[in-house]
Amino acid sequence: MKVEQITPRRLLEMQENGDLTLLDVRERDEWEICRIDGAQLIPLSRFSPDTFSPENGEPIVVYCHTGQRSALVTRMLRENGYERVYNLQGGIDAYSYEVDPEIPRY
Repeated sequence: MKVEQITPRRLLEMQENGDLTLLDVRERDEWEICRIDGAQLIPLSRFSPDTFSPENGEPIVVYCHTGQRSALVTRMLRENGYERVYNLQGGIDAYSYEVDPEIPRY
């Protein structure tokens, strides 16, 4: 199943419009270093599509450090019937570089 990607700039547009669920699948120690405002943390190591409950109908953007772990979660969610789910291309690292340099890079 294809993983839909969005760019950091497209995520910024979505954030400005307001209606989205932002899911961070990094581990807690990474979350403590930095995060994107408004994100919900569910580490990949604890993630299950069965227990994930986003706001009804909102698009879901999943991110991690560079986009690989979040691609796995994006695929899982799509396989479980979520249609509007997207992987942040390049992860929080790309978001920091392209959109918000105040977010520490590691």
